[in-house]
Amino acid sequence: MKRVFLIVLDSLGAGEMPDAPLFGDKDCHTLRRISASPEFRFESMAKMGMGNIDGQDFLPREKSPAAAVCRLAERSMGKDTTIGHWELAGIVSDAPLPTYPN
Repeated sequence: MKRVFLIVLDSLGAGEMPDAPLFGDKDCHTLRRISASPEFRFESMAKMGMGNIDGQDFLPREKSPAAAVCRLAERSMGKDTTIGHWELAGIVSDAPLPTYPN
């Protein structure tokens, strides 16, 4: 493999994680909620295969996706963007970072 383009869709939320209730995020699914808007456009991401990810049955599936896609779960304790970026760099945290409004 010569190169990788890593696209991180911060805060896009593709369904709740097992620890969501710990952070007051029960029943969260940002992508599903925004897809209900008549102004929602997702053609490029659909072609890449976003609808092929488990739990995204409201999006169209792509027979021949243009990319490899996945839904990740953090190993760290936390829910914020920074902790997710740390994990992409190989750092796992046992303590959550402060989140808004704290």
